[in-house]
Amino acid sequence: MMLLVTSGVAPYLAQAESILDVGETFVIPLLLKLVFVLGLFFVVPLVAGYLEHKVMGRMQHRRGPVEAGPFGTLQLVADGIKFIQKEDLIPSAADKWVFAIAPGVALVPAMLVFLVLPLGPGVFALDLELGLFYVLAASSVSVLGVLMGGWASANKFSLFGGLRAGGQLIAYELPLILAAIAVAVQAGTLSLVGIVEAQAEFMLFGSAINLWYVIPQVLGFAIFFVAALAELSRPPFDMPIGDSELVFGYMTEYSGIKYAMYMLTEYAGMVTMSGLMVVLYLGGWQLLPGVPMPGCEGAGGLFDCDATGTLLSVAVTFAKIMALIFVMVWLRVAYPRLREDQLQRIAWLVMVPLALLNLAVVTIAKVVY
Repeated sequence: MMLLVTSGVAPYLAQAESILDVGETFVIPLLLKLVFVLGLFFVVPLVAGYLEHKVMGRMQHRRGPVEAGPFGTLQLVADGIKFIQKEDLIPSAADKWVFAIAPGVALVPAMLVFLVLPLGPGVFALDLELGLFYVLAASSVSVLGVLMGGWASANKFSLFGGLRAGGQLIAYELPLILAAIAVAVQAGTLSLVGIVEAQAEFMLFGSAINLWYVIPQVLGFAIFFVAALAELSRPPFDMPIGDSELVFGYMTEYSGIKYAMYMLTEYAGMVTMSGLMVVLYLGGWQLLPGVPMPGCEGAGGLFDCDATGTLLSVAVTFAKIMALIFVMVWLRVAYPRLREDQLQRIAWLVMVPLALLNLAVVTIAKVVY
C-alpha cells in the first residue's frame, strides 16, 4: 500500500521540483532584470533632466530652481509630484480611450530599449543577436503615441503637431537607419554587445592602432546625431511642439500625469539615443581606444571584469551618455527652430544622400580591407 502511494505521488513531486528549478533559473533572474530596467528608466532620465535645467540656466544666465533639494536636485521630483496632484482633464470631443493610452504608447518603447542597452561588461538585461534591429524598431513605435495624441485631442493645433511629428519621423528615420546599418556592416554583427567587442578589436587598415568607429565613420556619427535630435523633436527640430506657433503641438490638451509621461518620453529618448551612439561609435564602456580598463581582461581590456572594473565601466558609459546629452542641451540654447520646409529639405536632399554615401564607402572598405 505504501509503495502504491509513493509511486502515485512521486511524479507530482518531480513535477513540483522541476517547476521550482525553472523558477530559480528563469523567474527570479527575470524579476531582477525588470527591476534593473525600471530603475534605470525612472532614474537616469531624471539625471538628464536635471543636467538640462542646470546647463540651460548657466548658458542663459538664469538662476533656476535652487530650493528643491541641494542645488535643486529634487526639482524634477517635485515636478512629478505636482503633475500627479493636478487634475487629469480630457476634452469633451476627444476620443477618450485613444487620448488616454497615447502617452503610454509613446513611453513604453523608450523603456524597451533599456532592455538591450549594454552599460558595462555583463550589465545589460538581454543580449539579442538582432539587438540593433530591435532598438531601431522599438524606437520607431513612439511616433504612434504622438500621432494618437494629436488626433484624439480633437484640437487642430494638436493635429498639426501630430502630423508634423509623423512627417518628421519619416524624413529622419531613413538616414538614422542607414547610418546604423553602416556600423553593423563594419562590425559584422547586429548585437550591441558584439559591436562593442568589435570596436575593442578594430584596427584601422590593419595597423596596430585601436580606434573607435567614430573615427572612420565620423560622417555617419554626425548623421546619426542630427537624425536622433529630429527623432526626439529636440530643438532646433521641435516643430511638432512649436510652443510659439502651435500652442504646444500634440501635447496641447494634456495635463497632469499624462503630460508628465510625454515629458519623460523625451528625456528617456535622450538617454537611449545617446546610449546607442556610445555603443555604435564611442567604444561602449571603453575608456580610451586600446587602453585596458583597470580590473578587466580580454579584448581591449574590456571583458572579464571584477567588481571595480565593472563599476568603472558603467561610470565611463554614463559619462559618455551625459556628455552627448550636454551637447543636445547646448544645441537647444544655441540654435533657433528651423522651418518645416528647411527640415524636410535637409533630410531628403542632404542627409539621405550622405547616409547612402557613407554606407557605400564603409561597405567597399569592409570588402577591400
